[in-house]
Amino acid sequence: MSKSAAVSKAKPKSDVLTDAEQRVMRVLWSRGEASVRDVTDALADTYPVAYNTVLTLLRILTDKSYVEPRQDGRAFIYRPLVSRSEARTRALKKLVGTFFEGSPTALAQHLIR
Repeated sequence: MSKSAAVSKAKPKSDVLTDAEQRVMRVLWSRGEASVRDVTDALADTYPVAYNTVLTLLRILTDKSYVEPRQDGRAFIYRPLVSRSEARTRALKKLVGTFFEGSPTALAQHLIR
């Protein structure tokens, strides 16, 4: 298989946050901005995670345009570009599109039942 064929079969990036990405975003939403160490420390009590894992998640969130980094000395400080409300809207649109053929009415009828 050629490299281009492998790339074309790659799973497309989801615009919706994974559980791990949501945990990182919750820290950023509550603080306004934070370094990788800040996020790692904030998650330590409830969801211990390695520094490198948080760094990877923040790079993914940057690629998805959920956060923006800025350099502060040797550290990078990340701030959210997407509000909690916008993230919910994106997730709801994905849910409606995936399970309800794009129909908000079908979702509402399902919830009523």
